[in-house]
Amino acid sequence: MDLRYALRSLRKNPGFTVLAVLVMGLGIGANTAMFSVVNSVLLKPLDYQDPSRIVTLSSLWKTNGSHGQVSAPDFHDWHDQSTAFSAMAYYTDNPNTAVQARSGAEYASVGVVTPEFFRVFQVEPVIGRLFSRDEELPGSSGAVVISYAYWQSHFGGDRQALGQTLRFADKAFPIVGVMPPRFHFPGKTDIWLPANTVSPETPSRGAHNYLVVARLKPDITLEQARSQMSAIGARLEQQYPPSNKSKGIFVNRMSDEMVGDVRMTLYLLLGAVGVVLLIACANMANLLLAKATARTREIAIRAVVGASRGRIVRQLLTESAVLALASGIAGLLLAIWGSNALVALAPKDVPRLAETSIDAWVLVFTFAVSLAACLLFGLVPALHASRIDLSDSLKQGARAGVSGGAGRMRAALVVAEIALSVVLLAGAGLLVRSFVALHNVALGFRPENVLLMGASVPASDLASARRATRFYKDLLAEIATLPGVSAAGADRIPPGRVVSSGGYWLDHWPSPGDLNVSSPQAVFSVVAPGTFAALGIPLKIGRDFNNGDTYDAPFTTVINESLARKAFPGQDPIGRLIFCGMDSMKGMKIVGVAGDIRQYGPAREPRPEIFLPYEQHPFPATSMSVVVRTASEPTAFAETLRRKARQISPDVPVQFTTLEVSLWENVAAPRFRTLLFGIFAALAVGLAMAGVYGVMAYVVGQRSNEIGLRMALGAGPFAVMALVMRQGLALAAIGLALGLAGAVAATRLLTQLLFEVKPGDPTTYAGVTVLLAIVAMAASYIPARRATKVDPLAALRQE
Repeated sequence: MDLRYALRSLRKNPGFTVLAVLVMGLGIGANTAMFSVVNSVLLKPLDYQDPSRIVTLSSLWKTNGSHGQVSAPDFHDWHDQSTAFSAMAYYTDNPNTAVQARSGAEYASVGVVTPEFFRVFQVEPVIGRLFSRDEELPGSSGAVVISYAYWQSHFGGDRQALGQTLRFADKAFPIVGVMPPRFHFPGKTDIWLPANTVSPETPSRGAHNYLVVARLKPDITLEQARSQMSAIGARLEQQYPPSNKSKGIFVNRMSDEMVGDVRMTLYLLLGAVGVVLLIACANMANLLLAKATARTREIAIRAVVGASRGRIVRQLLTESAVLALASGIAGLLLAIWGSNALVALAPKDVPRLAETSIDAWVLVFTFAVSLAACLLFGLVPALHASRIDLSDSLKQGARAGVSGGAGRMRAALVVAEIALSVVLLAGAGLLVRSFVALHNVALGFRPENVLLMGASVPASDLASARRATRFYKDLLAEIATLPGVSAAGADRIPPGRVVSSGGYWLDHWPSPGDLNVSSPQAVFSVVAPGTFAALGIPLKIGRDFNNGDTYDAPFTTVINESLARKAFPGQDPIGRLIFCGMDSMKGMKIVGVAGDIRQYGPAREPRPEIFLPYEQHPFPATSMSVVVRTASEPTAFAETLRRKARQISPDVPVQFTTLEVSLWENVAAPRFRTLLFGIFAALAVGLAMAGVYGVMAYVVGQRSNEIGLRMALGAGPFAVMALVMRQGLALAAIGLALGLAGAVAATRLLTQLLFEVKPGDPTTYAGVTVLLAIVAMAASYIPARRATKVDPLAALRQE
């Protein structure tokens, strides 16, 4: 009965029903879409056997509390001395590794792993086997295991793939197994190689090159493992003080380590979109209050003929429940599109983002949100509508609903909407200012009109590595002759990407006993002649590298200004010797000083940097990014460069991007959260201003007789307009004041996400105030304008 009446009532007001479903569907859909991402990334357990027992181990630097990669000697000590783990392994993630496959030269994502890696995840191949002990030994023939996706894409799922070979660095590895479809750790790995079979591990305790995972034994807790590893770390500190002083061991659940800083961002965004839903509920409650007021006479008649207050409340709540259900369905449809949009907008390195879907938990969330919304927007109007004066209601109809209580309730809801929208708008404003500051940072180089061509030349020994540098030398000579090319060079790791770093020493190579002693750190960049010009990095003094800086010539280097200031304060560094642990113990003569660049992206200050000529460091120079500065659109040169590379060596895979695109990916995380916060804030402000408009339009409609009388007594249009707008702006001012107070407290949560902007930034709050004032005036203007059109004679006749 209640349901049939509710459906009939909503059908009689199709405009109201459609508007209500759209407003609430938008709020529920946005929340559901955001929750689907949070559920996939943060809440779902990892898709491994007993995932809560998988942990990561990393080096802990006690001086600053940071933790990071592990040296090979430390790993072996951890492995041999610990008893808390059933398996422990290190790995490296190499997403762009050159491989000679059946289809030719290409890039693949390769994981280099130690023997117990697959035991950590308790995973077995779907066909074939894992590496044997002999295949994992240094210098062995080796073997590879491939992912299910790689098996399907390259071998069509044929079991005959087993035994076929893949070539890395001129060495052939037989395929011995295929992993299950859902296993591809680390990242999106295509191929797994045993460690030490392509290149030997770095033996220095100061070379932190590896990531470590382990599985806790069934009877061991995380705290017990941490305690044991802490003791092992203390022993290593005493045993190897030069390299391990103030270095401990950090043990963390893998699920927590994977999400890192993403957790805070996603929860903040979920909270922000939750605020949008609250505003939508307040808006909906206002609509229902207006509808209930219009139905005052109907409700009074039902009460007179015997309907109890509880019966009336139940009927009105049933209507709210029908609206909530319809809104939930609409929201779910919006969420399907919205979750796909979020995945497309989000940074690509967010873990498990691709697994985002509308699953059972998301459906439960949608139902729960719809139910909560029903109570939030339906209960207060229903209770209020049931408290009516029967005599006045039967005499005056809808006018009896213009009670002080109803007016105050609607005004309070609008104030709450404005206050909540101010909090979101302030957060969005801070993030926008932070992103603009990040975008305007002086990088130290010029990224416009620069094409990057990634290439990797297979090499297994010094002779083949030197042949690799010949490929780049010949290619750069060809590129330099192309019309429209301003400058060309090559960089092992272009600016803005993960860089290589290590220790350096001045004037002499350290003795064996001092090799592991903590040394000053610098970024290492292997480059070709012309790279500074191609990137737009200024040379402050000295010269660039040239074709005379070969492997057989005296070793040279260019340093940056930061290193020059730190290592040679007040001195001329030109001609001084510097040594580093890149790949040679030879001293390098400083021949130039280049300007500082932000190697790690715009958010981090420049670090000391050592530039090394690629022909003198052939091993690291086997994989390079050719850097080409052009006079026009750089991507137009891609096919020409691809053709030139194939002519020189058809076995070298290449891939293209621009430096601007590469750097744009660097700020994907701040861009994502700024964009979403901005969208949510815009929705919030729009809903809040719709609330202001609705309340003022309602007030004008209900006070039309009063306004008519005022005009009949001499009030002009301007006075009437001022009367209405003053009331609307008063609501906005109260909401703004409350919102600013709330924003000052709430935006402190954004502190870690801001760049060169403080949570209390006065410019942001001034902008929020001005924007809200303008929007509130616009929302109040139309009802105020309508008030000036009231006919005074009609008002007098009605009175």
